[in-house]
Amino acid sequence: MLDVLKQEIRLYGVGAGSKGYTPGISGNISARYNDKVLITSSGSANGYLKNEDLVLIDFDGNLLSGVTKASTEKYLHLEFYKKRPDINAIFHVHSPYLTAFASAHVALTEDISPEIIYCFGQIPLAEYAIPGSQELVDKTAKFFDDYDVVLLANHGVIVGGKTVQDAYLKLDLAENYAKTIICTKFLGGAKILPEEEVKKIYSLR
Repeated sequence: MLDVLKQEIRLYGVGAGSKGYTPGISGNISARYNDKVLITSSGSANGYLKNEDLVLIDFDGNLLSGVTKASTEKYLHLEFYKKRPDINAIFHVHSPYLTAFASAHVALTEDISPEIIYCFGQIPLAEYAIPGSQELVDKTAKFFDDYDVVLLANHGVIVGGKTVQDAYLKLDLAENYAKTIICTKFLGGAKILPEEEVKKIYSLR
């Protein structure tokens, strides 16, 4: 099972890398493994992961197996898992369109797409804090109860899903949403769905 999970993370890491969601050695990926967490190591490149780039940690952040240090964002991942038993995989990346909104301090709240409303509702913005810090965990974790996707100001985005594939697909959809919003700015702005239509979509969730 652990080897299968490693293979999944590597597969979708390549996908994220090929789409430019995780340039260079930026970002990190993890997956829940029973009462432990499999996470990418510090300095690894998500688009070119090897098995040795994945390490196993406990919920206190202690290294259990692996020869390299776990990602510096491990506590951000762990807090997401602690708050959400339904979340089993997490991507933290610096994809260009979502990171553009994060860097502009603009949450994604425009109701323009039934798919986005159904999947996310909205994508909030967490205040800036130094990457890898407890302050970042504290400022971001308050959104985890209600949201699967959270922008990190001047930093990037974190996405949780039921599986590695689910988390990746949510990232893909959220990045496309951000891109669409930016494109609408060149066309005079997006046309927002009426409130009654938004309520109908929410009723389907």
